[in-house]
Amino acid sequence: MNYTENYKGIKIDVQSVHLDINESTQQEIRSAIDKLSKFTHDINAVDVYFKTEGSGGTAVSVVGMRVGIPGPDVFAEEKGEHWIPLLKDVTDKLVRQLKKLRQ
Repeated sequence: MNYTENYKGIKIDVQSVHLDINESTQQEIRSAIDKLSKFTHDINAVDVYFKTEGSGGTAVSVVGMRVGIPGPDVFAEEKGEHWIPLLKDVTDKLVRQLKKLRQ
C-alpha cells in the first residue's frame, strides 16, 4: 500500500510492501513529523517506507525515513519486530542528525 498526503505543507510519501497503513500508523507518522519540525522548519518532504525482510520465523520488520531539507537530506533506518517502536527509533535517529546539522 502506498499513500501520499500533504501535512502542514510537507509532502508525505509512504510506501509499504504487503502492509496496510492504518489511521493510527498515519497519526504516528504525523507525530514524528511534528517532532522533527521542532528541530528544523525547512522540511519540504518526508518519505517513509515499511517492509519485511526474510520470511517465516526469520522475518524482520524494517522502517526507513528520508527527510527532505535544503542541502543534504537526512535518512535513518531501523530493524526489529514492531512498526510503531521502530518508527519512533527512526525519528530519534533523525532528530540527532538534525541537531548535528544545526551546530
